[in-house]
Amino acid sequence: MLIMKGFLAVLSFAAAVYYSGGFGSAAYKRPPPRETLFRPLLDALEDDDGTSPQQVHISLSGENNMRISWITSDSSPDVVYYGTSPGANTRSANGTIDRYDYLTYVSGEIHNVIIGPLTPDTVYYYRCGWISSTEFNFKTPPSQFPIKFAIIGDLGQTGWTNSTLQHISKSNYDILVLPGDLSYADFIQRLWDTFGRLVQPLASNRPWMVTQGNHEIEEIPILHSESFTSYNARWVMPYKESNSSSNLYYSFEVAGVHVVMLGSYTDFEPGSDQYRWVQADLNMVDRRKTPWLIVVVHAPWYNSNEAHQGESESVDMKKALEDLIYGARVDAVFAGHVHAYERFVRVYKDKADACGPVYITIGDGGNREGLASKYMDPQPKISAFREASFGHGQFEIFNATHGLWTWHRNDDDISVASDQIWLKSLASISACHDITA
Repeated sequence: MLIMKGFLAVLSFAAAVYYSGGFGSAAYKRPPPRETLFRPLLDALEDDDGTSPQQVHISLSGENNMRISWITSDSSPDVVYYGTSPGANTRSANGTIDRYDYLTYVSGEIHNVIIGPLTPDTVYYYRCGWISSTEFNFKTPPSQFPIKFAIIGDLGQTGWTNSTLQHISKSNYDILVLPGDLSYADFIQRLWDTFGRLVQPLASNRPWMVTQGNHEIEEIPILHSESFTSYNARWVMPYKESNSSSNLYYSFEVAGVHVVMLGSYTDFEPGSDQYRWVQADLNMVDRRKTPWLIVVVHAPWYNSNEAHQGESESVDMKKALEDLIYGARVDAVFAGHVHAYERFVRVYKDKADACGPVYITIGDGGNREGLASKYMDPQPKISAFREASFGHGQFEIFNATHGLWTWHRNDDDISVASDQIWLKSLASISACHDITA
């Protein structure tokens, strides 16, 4: 066991160096991160009674449905009791139970139950597994504008993570969007459990819609050849509902917004399953029904930070998909990966373009690797604002034409609105209607 722990520690270190650009690319120095929160969360896991629901989180699952996900150490029923009054869980639904193995680790029972149809903009109370278990609650998103998204990338499990989550909890958001790099478990599966514990207060209360990043890959040649094992088992997204064949890319619609979640670390070249899927998905978007169109991806296509320059997941994916994104008149593209914040003007083919998307890097949630503090000099003209600070973003869409984007810096644990811009939906700009890429 000690040998295995030592081996995993080496793997974790190697992954940290590789993922931060230390192997085969220009390294950059990050300031020291805050303390990790693993130990107390591990202690809490040891106190688990076996059948109590833990790591509870929710996600959208088609129109007016919600997926409830949780884990138990021992066997418990795959049922959710729910209703619109506290203590009166008069409806119920059953789901599925799964487990996964990773080297010597065996997960607890992973429960997934879809409940609905639900009424929009309504608070529901629910219990997982047993009618006597802890009661949680969530609010369904509205069916029409306004709607508010909280957006954070590269979250991790540090003091900065905790500060970011506290700020988001006070923002009265409807849906959280996370463009990859969730737990930073990096092969150590127990750290997926601590991450689930850390985010449960927020993730059990509002839907979290996520996509994968490089830290979710967790493939080990020979020893564990499958990629995304833990991510796919623990964070099931509505890919089947959006006609995708993979949990690594999907889309969803809510309150006049169509959101496309892409996978940076699965095939995206023309002819690939993802390319064909995103082409079909964008072609089916009805801008009369969803006047706002947003794309989320992990590795940024536009980036003036010294970190992660020249990576194929950015360069090649941009080359493969930018024409589709531009032709569909996507309003904004959110990315993570670079541990800093940056907002670009509307861009297409590396030039300002009034009909292109606004590209925003928001990989500053609070990870253990620290910030990417070095930017290219001079600042490109298409880069409107950039800063290496931890924080989060809020995108509040008020109607079919106007939305307000705000980036909040974590300044000494105080949330400070440091960058703000009004965006207008490209569907409402007549000059962009008939232009094709």
